[in-house]
Amino acid sequence: MSAPGNRQRLRDIDNTGFGSNSSVEGGRLINPDGSTNLSKQGIPIWERISVYHSLLRMNRSYFFLVIFLFYSSVNIFFAVLYFMTGVEHLVGGDGAKNYFEKFTEAFFFSSQTLTTVGYGRVAPSGLITNTIASIESLVGIIIFAVMTGLIYGRFSRPRAYLLFSPNILIAPYQNGKALMFRTATYKNNHLTDVEAQVTLATHIKEHGKTVTKFYQLKLELTKINSMALSWTIVHKIDEESPLYNCTKKEIDDAKMEIIVIVKAFDDHFSNIVQQRTSYTHHQIIYGARFLPMFERAHDGSRTILELDKINAHERVEFPVSVA
Repeated sequence: MSAPGNRQRLRDIDNTGFGSNSSVEGGRLINPDGSTNLSKQGIPIWERISVYHSLLRMNRSYFFLVIFLFYSSVNIFFAVLYFMTGVEHLVGGDGAKNYFEKFTEAFFFSSQTLTTVGYGRVAPSGLITNTIASIESLVGIIIFAVMTGLIYGRFSRPRAYLLFSPNILIAPYQNGKALMFRTATYKNNHLTDVEAQVTLATHIKEHGKTVTKFYQLKLELTKINSMALSWTIVHKIDEESPLYNCTKKEIDDAKMEIIVIVKAFDDHFSNIVQQRTSYTHHQIIYGARFLPMFERAHDGSRTILELDKINAHERVEFPVSVA
């Protein structure tokens, strides 16, 4: 399809970091969590993957699962070494009668050595066993130092903690219509000097070839002083908008994607935080408006922000003049 609306006379931007060739793109450009929908290849995986960054960004449950599996694997490795050198060299654990009991004695001695607990019931004897125990103690000190740093890094890493409405709406606005979505902080942090930048990615036909064009969407407000409640980010669809005169079908046919970047200053971290997300054309609801998500408490002493209503909306009809 050709460019709908007035996008042909608007100047697109080319500094987004993404290419213009739609034929080589796979799905959306930005994932909902803000990560780039990209898989890098061409060099070995150990050169293109940063273990440190992966562990910092990993889901909390997966992170502790990785720690548990790594800890267990190290213990099993050293337990096998103790078992192979002979459990009789572990004084206090040489009373084990079968292979299972011998291995469990070696395993639990390994865990005590790795964590430097050392209950004293079992002790190594002989040069080889003492050497293995010494090496394991050193490995344990290094591992726990690294783990402590990772846990602290995850705990102290500045994050925006922003919640975005799952849908983006095209709603009646000032005798016309506008594209809008909502965001709010879901933790007890406080953001100031909050800035938003919204980019439209659209796939259009040019000279018989489908290309990706990017347009900076002009916002009603690009910056607010404080994110105390929710913020409805609004782009008015007027003659200067690349969405002007676009129908829902044209939006779907162009496979539009809305890329959002929000930056702010976090008082608690005393640092600038940033969060990204994107909306595909499937998430755009044409003809709806948001419902209020905060209200006064019953006793009138405070305002209640209901985060579960961030996507609460209702269907509306556009006036005939702007439909």
